[in-house]
Amino acid sequence: MTKYYTDEKQAQVLIALLKAHGIKRVIASPGTTNMAFVGSLQNDSWFEIYSSVDERSAAYMACGMASETGEPVVLSCTGATASRNYMSGLTEAYYRKLPVLAVTSHQGQHKVGHHIAQVIDRSWLPKDVVKLSVNLPIIKDEDDKWDGEIKVNQAILELKRNGGGPVHINLPTQYSRNFEIKELPDHQVIQRYIVDDKFPTLPKGRIAIFIGSHHRFDKKEIEIIDTFCDYHNGVVFCDHTSNYNGKYKIQLSLLVGKKETLRPLYAPDLLIHIGEISGDYTLLRLNPKKVWRISQDGELRDTFRKLDSVFEMNELAFFNYYENNESSENEYFSRCHEIINLSKQGNKDFPFSNIWVAQKTASMLPKNCVIHFAILNSLRSWNFAEIHESVSAYSNVGGFGIDGCLSSLIGASLMNSNKLYYGVIGDLSLFYDINALGNRFIGKNLRLIVINNGIGQEFKNYDHPASEWKERANEYVAAKGHFGNQSKTLLKNYVTDLGFKYYSASNKTEFSKICETFFSEKHTSSSMIFEVFTNENDENDALKIMKTAPEDIQEKATKIVKQLMGEKTTKKLKSILSKK
Repeated sequence: MTKYYTDEKQAQVLIALLKAHGIKRVIASPGTTNMAFVGSLQNDSWFEIYSSVDERSAAYMACGMASETGEPVVLSCTGATASRNYMSGLTEAYYRKLPVLAVTSHQGQHKVGHHIAQVIDRSWLPKDVVKLSVNLPIIKDEDDKWDGEIKVNQAILELKRNGGGPVHINLPTQYSRNFEIKELPDHQVIQRYIVDDKFPTLPKGRIAIFIGSHHRFDKKEIEIIDTFCDYHNGVVFCDHTSNYNGKYKIQLSLLVGKKETLRPLYAPDLLIHIGEISGDYTLLRLNPKKVWRISQDGELRDTFRKLDSVFEMNELAFFNYYENNESSENEYFSRCHEIINLSKQGNKDFPFSNIWVAQKTASMLPKNCVIHFAILNSLRSWNFAEIHESVSAYSNVGGFGIDGCLSSLIGASLMNSNKLYYGVIGDLSLFYDINALGNRFIGKNLRLIVINNGIGQEFKNYDHPASEWKERANEYVAAKGHFGNQSKTLLKNYVTDLGFKYYSASNKTEFSKICETFFSEKHTSSSMIFEVFTNENDENDALKIMKTAPEDIQEKATKIVKQLMGEKTTKKLKSILSKK
């Protein structure tokens, strides 16, 4: 009976990606735990396989092969102490920067430490044995598959990174005897490029840049990004923490926060991902065909699960490479803006809420000020509003916790007493970090909006799973009733005793009366706290209005695309939309 590949999916991923990256030389040592992997390689004539009974010798043989050819060599061994014998050869490879990939098979991490024969702990390795060690999952679902693909790509790319060196993969097995898989499935292949490499050709079609949280761009950086978009029919998707305010800015929440069936109108063919973590959850609705990641760290950050290439360099080097001499007609940018304008038509008068506050006051922020948003509700609410290009915006989206939002704002405000620093924070985040307001170094340039709805609003919003619990969620999940249960005097007494100027509002009229003072560009004799009392129902209703599109938006959007792109393309898009 003809044998093919094992049905163990984790082994299939490894084999397929070895082939995709052009790695064919393998030195196999005998064993049962690595039988599914080695047997599959043996059944594929593409691989060049050698045998070595002694794993120590095999590792040194791999050093010789890698040194002679400059190409990676794979080692395969069984469980027990077989892998220990690789260490001396891998140490040699480490100090000589030789691309040796040690694949050590095992029965699964869950068996470690339970006195099971031939199961040893490989979770810790000496620093000078391998550059990187990864544990592959036993693949049972799409999440496991994605995890396995990323880890194998990461391991293979590390063989040549920064001069090269040895890498370790821990490959679990289920001892399958099934070798009847005739063709390997397609798997995600990721390449890494450095400045001296020849870059891949930009694909035709819609090209978007997505910017996560980012330092403020200087003039040169904005110009090179705008020029890139000029040449390549590009747009820049971002939220406030991206700090990008160039010609092709598209505020993502305003574009994708509405009707799901509009996605084919704005989904990019290529998404270029720069910056760090974004607090805009709508980014996952973009559904790009593929993603290129540009970062000096060169790491595989597969936020969209479509990562194709990683460019280990600064952003200027990347965008300069693709400089062109011919501007294109940017219908993509025009289309996105038209969809946003259509979506805005459905926005009614919001109830008194964080979203209403953002809509009313975002344009009132003094030029050149800094604003910090607490996560999660405040950041999301303000991402639905547009702020002036001179305003810098930040949020603690790195660790994404509520514990230090206020302290981060205060720390920033200490750096420039001549600049105004604004903050928007919910009651739970404020009281979590309230001791920071007692810091004696706080100056006169701090202005804080406190949205006090007496609850963790996130868990009461209509699109959150906990909302199904209704009032039961209030007890423990949403933490209702803490910190004075919307006391009108608790925060007031505390901050006035500390020397802050305190204001409050419980409705739109009261709020509007304070705006001129609170958003004045003039510096005052003390910092200000503005407590805004809202309720969970109004907050929820405002979010629902913001995220609900007008009934006829799809029809109108299709007409706009027809004007921009012509009849033929519109018919194709109509066909796609009708299937959604």
